[in-house]
Amino acid sequence: MNDFPVPLVGIFGGTFDPVHYGHLRIAEEIAELAGLREIRFVPAGIPRLRRSPEASLEHRVEMVRLAIEGNSRFILDEREVIRGGVSYSVDTLRELRQELGKDVVFCLVTGADAFMRLAEWHRWRELFELCHFIIAARPGHLLSTGSRASPGALPQELEAECRDRWISSAESLKYVSGGLIFTAQTTLLDISATAIRARVASGKSIRYLVPEDTRDYITANDLYRE
Repeated sequence: MNDFPVPLVGIFGGTFDPVHYGHLRIAEEIAELAGLREIRFVPAGIPRLRRSPEASLEHRVEMVRLAIEGNSRFILDEREVIRGGVSYSVDTLRELRQELGKDVVFCLVTGADAFMRLAEWHRWRELFELCHFIIAARPGHLLSTGSRASPGALPQELEAECRDRWISSAESLKYVSGGLIFTAQTTLLDISATAIRARVASGKSIRYLVPEDTRDYITANDLYRE
């Protein structure tokens, strides 16, 4: 427990294949809601629990770079791409702790569906020692109740680990070094990278689904074409 508030740094990982307005809006609202000093977009190298991305590492990194340009709170963090191999959040957080020291507190931003699979993550229990969790949950989702999970919403092993970690106010995150869970009610746009790739493959417009610079990059590099 800290006697005074410590700056919060958000960690937002994903394949970003491609990054889109849904990602950006979640990051913007969570940064504002939780008072994050910054939020780091961390493109995954090789994801462990989902299919391999269609775009290359280099393309995905560049699309994120273009998408977040101009937002002073958004930072591109390429460490998982540089590290190579399968990406593990626990390794990323340990590296960041070594680099930034104990003067900041990390908040891992994740969707509700991804959080429900947390017990499948590599060395997942260690994550509670390294960071807080901020869950972006749409209204009506099983994890949208704020200060607790709905009964039976989580797998038994995960529910037992999380039972005393739920908080109702993001302000509490600044006073503890890790281990808390906050559910953020954000505007979750019904946009998916899968649908975007399908539209590109069929020659349909993706305008207003991704930032213009990212859209131009996809077109210029002929990404996601059949």
